[in-house]
Amino acid sequence: MSDKILMAPIQGITDYHFRNTFQKFFDGVDVLYSPFLRLDKDMQLKKSKVKDVLPENNANINLVPQILTNKPDEFIYLSKYLRDLGYNQVNWNLGCPFAMVVNRELGSGLLPNHNKIRKILDEVMPKISLSVSIKMRIGLENGDDIFKILPILDNYPISEIIIHPRTGKQMYKGEVSTHIFEKCLSLTKHKICYNGDINTLEDFQNLKNRFENVSSWMIGRSLVSNPFLAEQIKQKDKDSQENKMLRFKEFHDALAKEYIDRLEGSSHFLNKMRIFWEYFSVSFSNSHKVYKRIKKATSIEKYHIAVEQNCLERWTA
Repeated sequence: MSDKILMAPIQGITDYHFRNTFQKFFDGVDVLYSPFLRLDKDMQLKKSKVKDVLPENNANINLVPQILTNKPDEFIYLSKYLRDLGYNQVNWNLGCPFAMVVNRELGSGLLPNHNKIRKILDEVMPKISLSVSIKMRIGLENGDDIFKILPILDNYPISEIIIHPRTGKQMYKGEVSTHIFEKCLSLTKHKICYNGDINTLEDFQNLKNRFENVSSWMIGRSLVSNPFLAEQIKQKDKDSQENKMLRFKEFHDALAKEYIDRLEGSSHFLNKMRIFWEYFSVSFSNSHKVYKRIKKATSIEKYHIAVEQNCLERWTA
């Protein structure tokens, strides 16, 4: 059973510019998920969200669009919109832990309302032709929600359930509840994907040894921090640490060009790249100093000087 690696969606990070550039330089990722699409009160999508899922902007990417909603009519509208673009699968976000989402009973905020989840699926599933997968936490306040939701999901043709074994309240802190994930494997007929804290090859190997029958693995932040991770997992990583730094630099420069050509003003560009370097710096020796150089850069010229200095450090991932 070959393992599939899925790239998790990260708002503000894994847009189509990042996805395309990533795919040019790194191997091993089988499926990529878009940051969630959400309709405004007028049933419209932001132009930036439309662009992010246009087929011409994702020509060589196996992309699954993700939606965020708690209303059947929005679910149906978005599914038909994506079908008309040529997609055959949509992913429903029941995992986002951020307060502005949770407080609107969206993402992980919907998990305690098991009956509402059932009603949404009852209305939606007969009316759409796309395959539906679900990305979810184990609950909002505690991990009991998932034990009530999985039997509900067994009533519908869900293609895959991606489980991040943390509660919404935990955000990304604390330990993942692998014991709850393990219980879930016997509580559903559906295919289960593991998501959460696969930061290193060793992490993956430990999880694979524990969950031998799981063949689908979603990774988010750690694929941005260490874009070689999927190659390492699939034993395609042949680069020395020195060559890794060279390939990372080529990737970075191509990514920076994507944004410098599209963002207005140096401050927008610098702010965008600082976000990426919060992740990138983790894979460098002296990571604190690496990120500090980027934060101190006040112009595009100084930014590129900081990048050159950073790439003289050692790649450690």
